[in-house]
Amino acid sequence: MTRIIAGRAGSLTLEVPDAGTRPTSDRVRESLFGALESADALRGAAVLDLYAGSGALALEAVSRGAARADLVEQASRAASVIQRNAAKVSKAIARDAPITVHRSSVSAYLQVPRGPFDVVFIDPPYELPEAELTTALELVASSLRPGAIVVVERASRSPEPTLPAELVADRSKKYGDTTLWWSSAATDEGQNEDEDEAEDA
Repeated sequence: MTRIIAGRAGSLTLEVPDAGTRPTSDRVRESLFGALESADALRGAAVLDLYAGSGALALEAVSRGAARADLVEQASRAASVIQRNAAKVSKAIARDAPITVHRSSVSAYLQVPRGPFDVVFIDPPYELPEAELTTALELVASSLRPGAIVVVERASRSPEPTLPAELVADRSKKYGDTTLWWSSAATDEGQNEDEDEAEDA
């Protein structure tokens, strides 16, 4: 069973697709969202959830104050589950927070200019090739606000994700078989510093 942990939809039970998805555990989500709330990253945020599965990550963010969420899921049955979960969360929070489910592959969705987003969750199947994850990170980089947070969930046995130049690695945390990799979009100030360094060189 998966549930919304906290916020206006706290304790609401979510459906989980019967196959093909791997919901993030309550323990990992509690740690993840505790850190996001400590950084005041959710209030009014535009959230993107790639490989959304049940939608639990983006819907948790909406429950805790995100302004809107876009969820991308290619599998038709999983996307239908997300639609039902989104409807339940929307009713529970009783405020205007658009939740849009995109039945699409991640690469196709990101080929079109999107956003800008403040928080991005990337939780692909563990068997997703690293090259596909790298491509997703490269594509999503252009859809981020300066300072936006990107969190990648991978198997602990997987290598560190390869980040594009627009993203800066922040930290990682291991939870048994799962590791969260945190990065952030370069700010204008950081980009200016990089340009100055290049000129000095």
